[in-house]
Amino acid sequence: MHDFDFQAPRSLKRALSLLARAGGQGRALAGGTDLIVQMKAGVQSPPLLVDVKGIPELGVLEFHGGEGLRIGAAVPLAKVAHFAPVRERFNLLGQACSAIGSLQVRNRGTVGGNLCNAAPSADTIPALICLSARAIIAGPKGRREEAVEDFFRGAGETVLAPDELLVEIVVPEPPARSAGNYQKFTTREKMDIAIVGVAAFIALAPRSPRCQQARIALAAVAPTPLRARQAEAALEGTTLEESAIEEAAQRAARAAQPISDVRASADYRRHLVQVLTGRAIRASLQELGRQP
Repeated sequence: MHDFDFQAPRSLKRALSLLARAGGQGRALAGGTDLIVQMKAGVQSPPLLVDVKGIPELGVLEFHGGEGLRIGAAVPLAKVAHFAPVRERFNLLGQACSAIGSLQVRNRGTVGGNLCNAAPSADTIPALICLSARAIIAGPKGRREEAVEDFFRGAGETVLAPDELLVEIVVPEPPARSAGNYQKFTTREKMDIAIVGVAAFIALAPRSPRCQQARIALAAVAPTPLRARQAEAALEGTTLEESAIEEAAQRAARAAQPISDVRASADYRRHLVQVLTGRAIRASLQELGRQP
């Protein structure tokens, strides 16, 4: 690696000041499970690393009933996955966090880093999109919010300016009678990035078997995580019978924009989207005590 300056500020104000002074060349360091690998490979050579783990605002992990979940950008994946409110109310997110790498990686890597790295195959992002999560961003002009769905501009690119930091992710409390599931296909059971990832979220109408809301998001099939809106429309208003699930799965496959690479062909990825979408919807229904 090239030489670099390392700073570990204890306040958000100091971290933002360091990034501003770096003139767009500084990089925030949380878990480092992506950034350090990229630096060793020469993909990135920032002259400044700003370690944000000691900033209190970025270490928050809280749940408040009626409001939702707050996840600081530097909170490790494993801590999120094992947080009791996540297991009880945000199981979809817990599944996605648990799908990443090894235990060692999950103890080091962060949800915030998974977002900011902006890999098309990132596992937490489809789950956060399905859960209507928002990113809280701080910069020299103050704070602003972006829906996680709108956080990405391309592979490895986000809406963050060079002098801005992701502070936390806010996830609203899911409605009653709702459930979600994350499905990931890899050639090995552990450690691999997703060849295809699919998150599904289903909310039933009050006192009715009909689907009031459906969310389906895809990973590794486009330059950015992709929401399959036409697939969602195939489910909403239905009683989630098998024919509706199959139609949603086919529409999700048509929404995918995959490429062929050394890991899989585009056609194979489309097939996987269809299969995994059906599985994710059916698993969500099973969690709700329903069979299609």
